[in-house]
Amino acid sequence: MKRRLLFALAVLLAGAAAAIALAWPREEYIASRSPADHAATEANLARGAYLARAGDCMACHTARGGVPYAGGRALDTPFGRLVAPNITPEPTTGIGNWSADDFWRALHNGKSKDGRLLYPAFPYTNYTKVTRPDADALFAYLRSLPPVRQQNAPHALRFPYNQQLTLAGWRLFYFKPGVQQLDASRDARWNRGAYLVEGLGHCAACHSTRNRFGAADSTLGGGLIPTLGWYAPSLTSSGEAGLGKWSEAHIVQLLGSGVAPGASVTGPMAEVVLQSLQYLTPDDLGAMAAYLKSLPAASASPPPAAPPPPAQTMREGEKLYGRHCAACHGEKGEGKGPYPALGGNRALTLAEPVNAIRVVLNGGFAPGTQGNPRPYGMPPFGHVLGDAETATLVTYLRASWGNAAGPVSAPEVNRYRSVPLD
Repeated sequence: MKRRLLFALAVLLAGAAAAIALAWPREEYIASRSPADHAATEANLARGAYLARAGDCMACHTARGGVPYAGGRALDTPFGRLVAPNITPEPTTGIGNWSADDFWRALHNGKSKDGRLLYPAFPYTNYTKVTRPDADALFAYLRSLPPVRQQNAPHALRFPYNQQLTLAGWRLFYFKPGVQQLDASRDARWNRGAYLVEGLGHCAACHSTRNRFGAADSTLGGGLIPTLGWYAPSLTSSGEAGLGKWSEAHIVQLLGSGVAPGASVTGPMAEVVLQSLQYLTPDDLGAMAAYLKSLPAASASPPPAAPPPPAQTMREGEKLYGRHCAACHGEKGEGKGPYPALGGNRALTLAEPVNAIRVVLNGGFAPGTQGNPRPYGMPPFGHVLGDAETATLVTYLRASWGNAAGPVSAPEVNRYRSVPLD
């Protein structure tokens, strides 16, 4: 009996291994048009530098206070910790001995030079859509950086997520390589926006829901960013960010400077604007805005309005608001000068209250950008307000001046009080 069970188990494992093996070689190869595409010419280096900004490569591949692109930044995930590698052209610890084909293979197929499968925290599920000429220009730029000898730190993933076999199985279900295809029914501007949003910009990495296996649904329908404790709102035309009602000019302003009438970015999006989006051309930002506004409305009906909080909670919240907030945001939440109105404020009315909680606890700071060089910020109140007081205040903000979002509890506040800022 025991032998039969062992034999059956061996057959099952062999079948699983065979199925996964079929997924391993599934990759595409697109040859470079010419060695000139990845030569260190002035045009290639300028184009590659721009693309590196568009892809926000430096954000992950640079440790806090470290040398740009030399790796070392830890990325926490629900499956353990990953550490971004050195991508300077140093030959032993970086990509100095990589070819343009090796780089293309990593970007497009999610495989390292030695054939090892890469973890999708490196968003090759989006980068696979990048064209070969753009990949070559990006490679030329990275090869022009000063080489930095900095050993890559090992990942710290839990079993079985630290196994290549597990990753191969994941790819079998959730990854298919393929360059972004042009939509012949749309104009060049729309297609450029789709390419930037879906490819190099990898917006779905944050603005989509992830399943229990860490795969994004790629709908840009919004989602809680794992381990970071921030909610990235839906970018569909009827989504929580409300982009369908925005003008393209205001979307461009928000992406390029971090602020727009009635809105500002904070948290992880502030870093994206600071290090990436502010450097894109107005034409590219406009193309992204046009594409985002075209995304179809969500088919699901909106959630029912939350019942009003108890009168006692509203009275206590009003007192806290008058004491801590009214001087800047106005007695009736109407806003003053650079400080935004709170009535109808999308950051407060999201179904997920986490962003409002984080801003009250840790402060809200738009990035200092070329278009907004002296940003106004909101100080943190986490050292002044306890969990219960913060919950009462946020509940009041979410239910006042026409807002009708659900209440917040003290345990919710406590959960996000302990979440690291980075």
